[in-house]
Amino acid sequence: MSSTAIVTITKMMETLPESAQEQAVEHLRDFIAEMQDEMDWDAQFKKTQKQLIAAARRAREEVVAGKARVMDYDQL
Repeated sequence: MSSTAIVTITKMMETLPESAQEQAVEHLRDFIAEMQDEMDWDAQFKKTQKQLIAAARRAREEVVAGKARVMDYDQL
């Protein structure tokens, strides 16, 4: 099944000389790989968003309650 976007890209690619088509394909591969990484990151972030919010609330409560202390990076 071809979407309108795929048909458009195909028509655009057909107007280019073969060497330029190869160059465009390389750029598209990189771009699509980056997009897939971003989508994976977004999906992972959405899965953990509730836990991140809960952790931030606990941290804020600890600060307000005076239980938090400045981190000594030399102790890590």
